[in-house]
Amino acid sequence: MSIDFKDKVAIVTGAGGGLGREYALELARRGAKVVVNDLGGARDGTGHSDMALEVVKEIEAMGGEAMSNGGSVTEYDQMEKMVADAKEKWGRIDILINNAGVLRDKTFAKMTPDDFEFVLKVHLTGSAFVTKACWETFREQGYGRILMTASSTGLFGNFGQANYGAAKLGLAGLTKTLQLEGAKYNIRVNSLSPVAGTRMTEDLFPEEAFKLFDPVNVVPAALYLVSEDAPTNAIVGAGAGGFHSSWVVMNDAVWLPDGERTVEGFAANWDKISDFSNLAAPQSGAEQSANILKAMQKVTGTGPSSARG
Repeated sequence: MSIDFKDKVAIVTGAGGGLGREYALELARRGAKVVVNDLGGARDGTGHSDMALEVVKEIEAMGGEAMSNGGSVTEYDQMEKMVADAKEKWGRIDILINNAGVLRDKTFAKMTPDDFEFVLKVHLTGSAFVTKACWETFREQGYGRILMTASSTGLFGNFGQANYGAAKLGLAGLTKTLQLEGAKYNIRVNSLSPVAGTRMTEDLFPEEAFKLFDPVNVVPAALYLVSEDAPTNAIVGAGAGGFHSSWVVMNDAVWLPDGERTVEGFAANWDKISDFSNLAAPQSGAEQSANILKAMQKVTGTGPSSARG
């Protein structure tokens, strides 16, 4: 089965280098017209560059179509203009890969409020801004594919990355709501947790590991997750040729009757409440309430049949 993107228009943020560049190049090889967005500069978000223009030149040299954009994902009006320019040139937008990012790693004790806020603004608010700028077009077309860039830091935690982890888990949560709201418009939304050697991670990996985690090895997962037959609501990890899925799961609820509904009663039941043996991956937040009601009905034989949470 060959997957192509002929006649599709894709926006890739942070596409001047690293992962974004590889996504943009492979989308173009497979027929997509690509908006290469990159503010440029250092990994902490400072400075500017012409990196997006260089990627456009690479795409045009292979016979593809692309346009550069130097707008900041943190400025909503700039993202609206980027979408408008792409639609004026090509008539539509089909794919959005939210890849732009920065790092300002410090322990939480040493992290300034500005460092915390800026990383959230670029990763979480920035991804929301670009997605919002595309959203009505996707709805009107009855077609859209969105990829958020999550992280193992958001999913599992990493020392010295409180700001980054908060933003990245926020993106997984954004994905889960947007895939529900977009479902009837054929908008599919997924999260990718990549491990790659890029300008953001070049001094975090030993040299041999840096080479092993070439960004090109993440491309297969990213492009499948924005393809026509993509799933929705997936969280996929990728790096060095290895791929896996992650889920947000919960176990069966333990319902405590009135007499046990105390701090001590909760403590006494902690082993059951934290049991790993009966996990499920909910498809919406309403399933938490349903899970609790199911546990209540199991104990009492009564209770409402459903609730929203």
